[in-house]
Amino acid sequence: MKKIGSLKNLIILISIVVGGIIIDQITKAIVVANMSVGDTIPLINGFLHLTYIENDGMAFGLFDSPAGRIIFMTVSTIAIIGIGVYLFGFCKEGMLLKVGLALIVSGGIGNMIDRIFRYFVIDMIDFRGIWQYVFNGADAFVCVGAGIVILALLLDVFKGKKKDENK
Repeated sequence: MKKIGSLKNLIILISIVVGGIIIDQITKAIVVANMSVGDTIPLINGFLHLTYIENDGMAFGLFDSPAGRIIFMTVSTIAIIGIGVYLFGFCKEGMLLKVGLALIVSGGIGNMIDRIFRYFVIDMIDFRGIWQYVFNGADAFVCVGAGIVILALLLDVFKGKKKDENK
């Protein structure tokens, strides 16, 4: 019975990774096909816009030099592979942590596809009411995944404290 549950969880995690990559790449393709760089479409005027930019740096446009790009791509590739190997090979933690890691891998691969094939990342989600940065689905998957990982780790810490208190 345990193996069936494990197979089900594996399918769920693979679906999260592959599904996230597909969603990210489809949304980017739609933007590229229907907008020009710099175009913006207000969805909620002054708060949420669809704005097409090409980001050749890393998060928030940092390290936008050729050397910075190579260093960032190398570190990102190592991180994606490391998290993926841990997720699918060694992680014995609960499903919540695994879902968070799967989202991080998905977002990392989504943006890496852009960096490899376009030499920049397509960004389009523009929350003007919150901050000045434009991001994409892959960025959102990484951030949500990181939040879930933090939540899972905090829940484990609190479970450990409760066990200690009950001794």
